[in-house]
Amino acid sequence: MTDLELKAYLEKARNIAVLGAHKDPSRPAHYVPRYLWEKGYRILPVNPRFAGEELFGMRVVASLEEIAEPVDILDVFRSPEALLAHLPEVLALRPGLVWLQTGIRHPGFEEALKEAGIPVVADRCLMVEHRRLFGVH
Repeated sequence: MTDLELKAYLEKARNIAVLGAHKDPSRPAHYVPRYLWEKGYRILPVNPRFAGEELFGMRVVASLEEIAEPVDILDVFRSPEALLAHLPEVLALRPGLVWLQTGIRHPGFEEALKEAGIPVVADRCLMVEHRRLFGVH
């Protein structure tokens, strides 16, 4: 995906589900979605450990299956080894784009999404890329 395509996608996106969202402000799975929330995106946090609690003005759900609205971007904070277990949920959710955070790559997972027509950005930080593309510091 080119920078121009990525920027256009980020401009139209509204709902970002965050798989592996965390309550600890020192963790990327917290401060990245917080940054996005502060930029006006609606964050849909997913983490069974914190299900029922609130993050970024939304109730945390235990699984992607509990999200009943369209998801523009699925931002993933899970280890590569955990990705295949989420594949059925991700395919059922049909997000517009799956974003695998820095350090996260899984060729089989990525290929399955691409075959299903779901674009993937891998091993890149959504916050860093948003700042770079929109000139935010």
